[in-house]
Amino acid sequence: MSLGGATVAIGTLGLDMLEGRTDLTVLWDIRVSPGHRRGRVGQALFEAAEAWARRQGCRELKVETQNVNVRACRFYAALGCQLRIVRDEAYPQCPWETQFLWYKPLRDA
Repeated sequence: MSLGGATVAIGTLGLDMLEGRTDLTVLWDIRVSPGHRRGRVGQALFEAAEAWARRQGCRELKVETQNVNVRACRFYAALGCQLRIVRDEAYPQCPWETQFLWYKPLRDA
């Protein structure tokens, strides 16, 4: 039985989300099984991704959300991520969605 999982990208050629940087990692996906939400599983996954990124020498962690995912926005803000970029027209197929890019500095990298 899986409680959840996370996918982290670093050093991936052609991945624009990495901005061509070698000191940036992207939390590409994080999911928690519905029956285990609000039980700190997401926080544990985020913290594990953060610790892994530090061990890789990364100085920042980046996360993408959308304006329609308020729960995720609150989650990342509570974990110390800073909203830096807001793009209104990032998703032509979904013009009602706005892209939010969050960054978290990784101390002791």
